[in-house]
Amino acid sequence: MRIGEVAAAAGVSVRALRYYEEQGLLEAERSPSGQRRYPASAVDRVHFIQQLYAAGLTSKDVLELLPCVHTGRATPAMMARLVEQRDGIDRQIAELTRARARLAEIIRIGHEHVPAVGAAS
Repeated sequence: MRIGEVAAAAGVSVRALRYYEEQGLLEAERSPSGQRRYPASAVDRVHFIQQLYAAGLTSKDVLELLPCVHTGRATPAMMARLVEQRDGIDRQIAELTRARARLAEIIRIGHEHVPAVGAAS
């Protein structure tokens, strides 16, 4: 796949793919004319990289983690980092859930005090 095809399929910019390549997170072969050619599996890899970034991992963390994904083995330090990231996500989810519940309550109360459209005053 060409770089633009991977970018479109993965929903990222071409610039992001070049960055991932610079960081060692993604590999491409070069055609005789110098164009990048990626395997079809690159789209899944980009999605995985994006998920790890969304979880708060850095490029360095992702680079360290990728071999662990393939072998199923991780260092104790990496496992501790992953547990820390997971726990942080759990805290964010809990905070967002509380905020959502509070907003739902405010909306419920607001609906009780807002006249319906077209209602006489």
